[in-house]
Amino acid sequence: MDDQTGAPPPAPNSEGYDDPTMEDDPSSTVLDLTSFQLHDLESIELPPTLTELDVTANRLTSLDTRIATLSSLKKLSLRQNLIEDAAVEPISRWDALSGIEELVLRDNKLTKIPDVTIFIKLLVFDVSFNEITSLHGLSKVSSKLKELYVSKNEVAKIEEIDHLHELLILELGSNRLRVMENLQNMTHLQELWLGRNRIKVVNLCGLKCIKKISLQSNRLTSMTGFEECVALEELYLSHNGISKMEGLSTLVNLHILDVSNNKLTSVNGIENLTMLEDLWLNDNSIDSVEGIAEVVAGSREKLTTIYLENNPCAKSPNYAAALRQIFPNIQQIDCHIFA
Repeated sequence: MDDQTGAPPPAPNSEGYDDPTMEDDPSSTVLDLTSFQLHDLESIELPPTLTELDVTANRLTSLDTRIATLSSLKKLSLRQNLIEDAAVEPISRWDALSGIEELVLRDNKLTKIPDVTIFIKLLVFDVSFNEITSLHGLSKVSSKLKELYVSKNEVAKIEEIDHLHELLILELGSNRLRVMENLQNMTHLQELWLGRNRIKVVNLCGLKCIKKISLQSNRLTSMTGFEECVALEELYLSHNGISKMEGLSTLVNLHILDVSNNKLTSVNGIENLTMLEDLWLNDNSIDSVEGIAEVVAGSREKLTTIYLENNPCAKSPNYAAALRQIFPNIQQIDCHIFA
């Protein structure tokens, strides 16, 4: 999900790529300057008609003041640069940019949420891969926001999001969160990404519209807490300390279930999941393929992918053949793909 490689921007192409002004058109509405190795935009013409400006993967440490005049701008991406808090601060006073709908500050050097009060139409806000320690400042973000990305930071508490009633995607993976809280107003939320945190207990506050949840690499010991998420289609719970499958019987719309790398010794409680297509059970302590067949009988025709490697039951020489007999439409068992 997250790009954590931290790789430097790719080098410019050898032919015509070092001069970003060569293809400039005064009537252009989109300007993509990705990976030009730019330290500033002084040599770049910024047409007043721009609706999208993308300067991803450069070496910018400040914002060109001419951006403040681009009143038609809808999308501004400053991803993967060297921008610090002081450098982005002036944007809070650039009133001509109030119509921006997507602001991307991902992978810079921010330590706090910037003031984006003026962006009254903001729909997408991305400050992932920075050094942000708190969500203070999110209370000023437009209540129209649809997607919020704050992954790979140092955030310890979910706060200042009560007004985000229209939010569809919330990404807070790879932080320091211990508690799931303040989610009760997000009645339209469809995707919640909280992997790589320190969460011990599931608390979804009745998010009945949610379709995707990731709680991978946390400190869960129980599966309970998902019962009211009846619209859920994808659930990722790998790399926790779960020893029993429970609380899943109401999730009748589930297509993907990942409980790999836990402490399971058996599979149960998923008899009602008749829509299940992908089942990840690898790296547990499950010793019976037959037991799996019984509880997955409801999705026998649907199941196309199953992972069971690194379980005792996978040591049997006839293990794959037995699974293929049980699941007639299976297309993949572990890393083996069948035509």
